[in-house]
Amino acid sequence: MSQSELYAVRKGGGGAVTEATFAVLALLVLAWAVTSDLLARLNITGPLVFAVAGYALGNPDWGPLSVDVEAPSVHRIAELTLALLLFSDAARVNLSRLRRDIRLPGRLLAIGLPLSVILGSLLAAWFFDDFTWALAGFVGATLAPTDAALSAQVINDSRIPMRLRRALNVESGLNDGIVTPVVTFTLAVAAGQLGIEGDDGTPDHGGGALLALAVGLLVGLAVGTASARLMTVGSRRRWMGTGARRLGTLAAALSSFGLAVAFSGNGFIAAFVAGIAFSAALDEATVDADDTVELPELLGEVLALAVWFLFGAALVPIAVHNLDLALLAYAVLSLTVVRMAPVAVSLLGAGLDRRTVLFVGWFGPRGLASVVFALLAVEELGTTPLVERAVAVVALTVLLSVVLHGVTAGPLGGRYVHLEQAGEAPGAGPRSRRLAHGSPRTASRPTSP
Repeated sequence: MSQSELYAVRKGGGGAVTEATFAVLALLVLAWAVTSDLLARLNITGPLVFAVAGYALGNPDWGPLSVDVEAPSVHRIAELTLALLLFSDAARVNLSRLRRDIRLPGRLLAIGLPLSVILGSLLAAWFFDDFTWALAGFVGATLAPTDAALSAQVINDSRIPMRLRRALNVESGLNDGIVTPVVTFTLAVAAGQLGIEGDDGTPDHGGGALLALAVGLLVGLAVGTASARLMTVGSRRRWMGTGARRLGTLAAALSSFGLAVAFSGNGFIAAFVAGIAFSAALDEATVDADDTVELPELLGEVLALAVWFLFGAALVPIAVHNLDLALLAYAVLSLTVVRMAPVAVSLLGAGLDRRTVLFVGWFGPRGLASVVFALLAVEELGTTPLVERAVAVVALTVLLSVVLHGVTAGPLGGRYVHLEQAGEAPGAGPRSRRLAHGSPRTASRPTSP
């Protein structure tokens, strides 16, 4: 029985996310919160814990919990999670500080990211000759963005030079938003190539995706700018307390996504652009930007743990059912050559030694954005064998990344500090996402999931 048939059998037995699934997820979050620092010292990350739990408990072959990968609620949870993190990541970018230290992250984003997309797409087309060019492009674009939360021990290690940690985290905070238009466009074209009809009953060959991106851009600019200015006025006139500012920022993030979707726009682009516009328009002399973004970021991280559970329950079984040598070879090459070669090219002339270039190249883990894009492919393209194959490529690569980058973050970070004798002296800095985006404050949460 194929994976799609297994999911079809399970559909009648309990829906997308049952009450039991919700209860188990809540208990898992509690258990993770209590033991997070202990597990981090053992190089065990939150994504790994929740992916394993999802595979064990929600697997359609044997799991006692019901998770339907094609259910709208599953996709909406994943989409809201990515939208919140896109907004908070973008809103935490300190534009003035980034301008002074744009050299490394600018190279990684402007040169390394496009090269990764191109190289990953060409490799997918070569390994899987039944893929259309758009489906190969989708795989390449989906696996290009990185997730620094999977190597949080490196980002949090104050012994590693600040500029390297900031470069890795700024890259991971912005590359998923930058690559979203490519993913959206390739999905739309792939749907047309596969004969999947759009809302108007005709195949969409990419024009609708471009219009959705434009709508998302306009909505994001309007909501981000307007909400920041309103909150600035409210704070100056003492209409708002600290808690109200956090709620207002959460409302800005959710409304940018919701309005874009309501107007048939791209909610991810809207959230990402809204975060950038919010950061640019906010008067930081009046409003503490770091504090206001805390609530959407925290909610996004809680939801991210649920998405990792869904990843283990819904996508890892697809990877297992489709596993073969070509799939494994592509996943390994994606984590090594497809990441490291573009990084090496982008850092030519940056004055970094070979060890540092390899260090930056390795710590480009694939994470939440890739998972959400894979779920989006299931939603847009269905679960045909060809689509399952593409989703399996993404799922296996992410799974290997969760394991390998999570396990090696601590040891390799310590090894790098031990071997690297030159370089600027590291200073103590904020943690995880906040550090990378130039926040002046120390993060309050125990670890990043």
